[in-house]
Amino acid sequence: MEHIKRYLERNGITTDAEILYNPSYETIFQEEMNPNNEGFAKGTLTTTGAVSVQTGIFTGRSPKDRYIVKDSATENTIWWDGNINRPTTTAIFDELLGLVQKDMSGSKLYVVDTFCGTNPDTRLKVRFVTKVAWQAHFVTNMFIRPSHYELDQYGEPDFLVINSAETVNPNWKDHGLNSEVFVMFDLTKKMQIIGGTWYGGEMKKGMFSMMNYYLPLKGMASMHCSANVGEAGDVAVFFGLSGTGKTTLSADPKRYLIGDDEHGWDNNGVFNYEGGCYAKVIDLSAEKEPDIYGAIRRDALLENVVVKDNGEVDFADGSVTENTRVSYPIYHINKIVLPSKAGHAKKIIYLSADAFGVLPPVSILTDDQAQYHFLCGYTSKLAGTERGITEPTPSFSPAFGEAFLSLHPTMYSQTLIGKMKEHGAKAYLVNTGWNGTGKRISLKDTRAIIDAIIDGSIDKAETNTVPVMNLEFPTALPNVSEGILDPRDTYADAAEWEAKAKELAAKYIKNFEQYTDNDEAKALVASGPQI
Repeated sequence: MEHIKRYLERNGITTDAEILYNPSYETIFQEEMNPNNEGFAKGTLTTTGAVSVQTGIFTGRSPKDRYIVKDSATENTIWWDGNINRPTTTAIFDELLGLVQKDMSGSKLYVVDTFCGTNPDTRLKVRFVTKVAWQAHFVTNMFIRPSHYELDQYGEPDFLVINSAETVNPNWKDHGLNSEVFVMFDLTKKMQIIGGTWYGGEMKKGMFSMMNYYLPLKGMASMHCSANVGEAGDVAVFFGLSGTGKTTLSADPKRYLIGDDEHGWDNNGVFNYEGGCYAKVIDLSAEKEPDIYGAIRRDALLENVVVKDNGEVDFADGSVTENTRVSYPIYHINKIVLPSKAGHAKKIIYLSADAFGVLPPVSILTDDQAQYHFLCGYTSKLAGTERGITEPTPSFSPAFGEAFLSLHPTMYSQTLIGKMKEHGAKAYLVNTGWNGTGKRISLKDTRAIIDAIIDGSIDKAETNTVPVMNLEFPTALPNVSEGILDPRDTYADAAEWEAKAKELAAKYIKNFEQYTDNDEAKALVASGPQI
């Protein structure tokens, strides 16, 4: 423990209070149940055996409060778009770091050493420091837990995350920042500091952004996707923003889960960054999603759910947020691969929750369309996944993960498409959203579509093309409801579909203009929607 204390002191944190280093799940549970816990540090035991916590006004990430220090290490590498990656100065970071150090010093602390990334040659050793037991629980769930031997050999971490949720920035206006809340990175110091928000996802997605920085610069694909593998070693990856079904669809009882959200693809194959899963639980039921439902037990951590007086969880109650969540260690899913990696992917599935009823439930993409739709990353942002999102909003998110891209989107397209071509992978666009009936496409139908992609039956089906959107779709698939594969058939009047399609196509075309500053991207325009 002395080496941890010395490390903290070198990083400006001095305490004579207790330091719990890599606490066990049992220790964390006892800490969460401490009756002296107050406010958002408090945990509530539910009848599932999992602990439930609340994260205050931040029930999703706060992207407008996210900043990266612009210095000699980052000025020519980070994608300074002014929206996703906002620049700040070393001086401002250091001032806020001082506030964080002051808050942490003298306090009881939880220090958790983890790996981000399955492969030893590319993973980051990430050390988390927090004052809150459930935040230590969250990162223990979400990141890879080193063995006792690996902890003995751990040495200095590659990255330090200090979560000081109670600390706010009183000088934010003078600093030219968005608010008193801050989620900041200094890549020279290799450090993330968090203040003013209790939302656990800031730690998870912060490290994803760092992997998104380091890996593509080494020529590896870094992907916002889930992944699974079949008995024959066939790998499928599922791209998609929060709420599109990545976690649900990859937790397939017929296949083995590699991971549910963040992966790399190197010369050996696809590998997970994480050691756990982070699933949405709004309207969760044992019938619809048995794997996730069964994973909610002791050592799982529920966020922002409504818990009745008797400890029962009301999964249907979205009164706190639609973005109710659970984190759990990956081994809570029965069929998993350990370590969390497999071979090269053959099936690439883009998930889009189209709230406007235009896209077919599944489209078969050409190689050019695979690039076009990856750069577009169309979906509808669903309620609760970000602060301020209360109804579905059309969104174009390059690489299906714009909020986490540290480099220019074309870097992620080049690395992914390069891997796909090298290994003969094929791409499909799956709409997990709505159609002309006004209802969401059923999970049963979407699962049957995924089955048809993975077993190859979709590639033998007769096809048709929807105009405007310029997408090829199968006219029939095993176990998929009749009358839904052509979205026009779900409208009383096909002219209504066409009007909506032209409206959406115009958004696609306008969005893609940002990439048409070179001949290669211009050549992709013909693969997209046409008005």
